[in-house]
Amino acid sequence: MSRRTLLWWGVSLLVLATALGAVVVFVYPQSPGFDRWWNEMIAAARADWMLDFALALNWIGGGWVAILGVPLLAILALVLARRWRRAVFAAVSFLASAGAVQLLKTLFGRARPDDMLVVSDYGSFPSGHTANAATIALVLWVLFPRVWVAIVGALWVLAMALSRTFLSVHWATDTLGGALVGAGVVLVLAAWLLPWVQRKKHALDAPIG
Repeated sequence: MSRRTLLWWGVSLLVLATALGAVVVFVYPQSPGFDRWWNEMIAAARADWMLDFALALNWIGGGWVAILGVPLLAILALVLARRWRRAVFAAVSFLASAGAVQLLKTLFGRARPDDMLVVSDYGSFPSGHTANAATIALVLWVLFPRVWVAIVGALWVLAMALSRTFLSVHWATDTLGGALVGAGVVLVLAAWLLPWVQRKKHALDAPIG
């Protein structure tokens, strides 16, 4: 994939996420009908296994585990594998994604569902847990572009998104926005940094794809 294509997709996803946030906050201040329907449907169908699953992902995908634990483990693994450029790319991606999420949360200040089952921070849009999952998935896919990596990453993002609605801590559109932000940030950074990441010692830049 060329740098131009990566940049186009990344910017498009970020613009789409911002537009989605503007629509659900300013056009539908009481949340769109789909969000309310999904929240009510999940609440009615919620089972114990869903809660156990969601609570586990709530711990894995948030707090110090997501902010420090998972990123540091990924970066440390790349450093130990002597892939320090990839480690830098991963670190920048995690930081930029977290910053973008907090920026949009502050910008939109969307209220969370009233019936949420866990305590969470300010701002419902976008979902930070889902954005973090998408960031991890896209970083791994960019660095290791394999079909199975893409499939596992997509399933991880979907699982995290569903878990946030199982707990009624996010509207469904929040999770979509989080996925768009996480993926968009990584693709934009890949367009900028990937040639440097792939550069071989004493050689010209390696091709992106």
